[in-house]
Amino acid sequence: MSSITTKPISGSYPRLVADIGGTNARFALETSHQVIENIEVLPCNDYDTIVDAAKEFLKRAGNPEIKHAAVAIANPVIGDWLQMTNHHWAFSIETTRQALKLETLLFINDFTAQALAITQAKSDELIQIGGSQAIENAPKAVIGPGTGLGVSGLVSSPSGWVALAGEGGHVSFPPFDDTEVMIWQYAKKKFGHVSAERFLSGAGLVLIYDALAEREGVKRQKLTPAEISDRALSGTSPLCRLTLDIFSAMLGTVASNLALTLGARGGVYLCGGIIPRFIDYFKESPFRSRFENKGRFDAYLAAIPVYVVLSKYPGLTGAAVALDNHLPR
Repeated sequence: MSSITTKPISGSYPRLVADIGGTNARFALETSHQVIENIEVLPCNDYDTIVDAAKEFLKRAGNPEIKHAAVAIANPVIGDWLQMTNHHWAFSIETTRQALKLETLLFINDFTAQALAITQAKSDELIQIGGSQAIENAPKAVIGPGTGLGVSGLVSSPSGWVALAGEGGHVSFPPFDDTEVMIWQYAKKKFGHVSAERFLSGAGLVLIYDALAEREGVKRQKLTPAEISDRALSGTSPLCRLTLDIFSAMLGTVASNLALTLGARGGVYLCGGIIPRFIDYFKESPFRSRFENKGRFDAYLAAIPVYVVLSKYPGLTGAAVALDNHLPR
């Protein structure tokens, strides 16, 4: 997390919040506490700089006077200089703050924002997958398979929930059975180190499918992650169904490891764009049985609820939470 603040802060609204990925930049105004309005999605490639995109959004919003802003970005945030991993934008936070005439400009990692957004999620945005009731103020685990694998946690403090900024998606993947050992060996030959993200992502679905196809001596088709899941659920490809089953089981292993590490009796929250696409299947998938399969700690994990998060703009919500936490009360 990196921020620039120039002078004592007021809590004035509206505030600018944004969620920037490699393809699109989402901007909005927070007009009062957690009231997010004027949401616009701008293609990053349409703008030479982040300042150009922000100014275009503010123009469309009627050029309101903005003093404080927070941006969730799909990038590590270390120091003042940011070079986006999946886009050409590169900039200084301080120079950007000055160009936009802001008093405060806060940048956070996009998955830190996803974690903070969970603190504001409504009950109809959460689908529970097993477990009992979450323990109030106990740590929460946050994990999200999507383009990559985001991992975070939420820890309660006197000033509110604190999101852990880590890179847990890159921990070494632990195979559970002989089939997963075979898939792991296939990935190791291709990549050397095999992280959890290698399997628990869109590209991971394809990697699992390719490994299984090689084992079965089947000619591999060039399928997208969406095509694999569609064929799995339609019953037209047993190999795709096995791929989806193994993906869900692997997620159960990694999620339960995270839950044990954090003592996440406040629940495990599954974010990202993959799981909501097949939520009905996922409820009956091998995920939950694998999540609880930890020998002497089966009962401990059986009590932990898992929630699939369906929030529409979690990056914007989380950016607003981070900004509110940052500004003096």
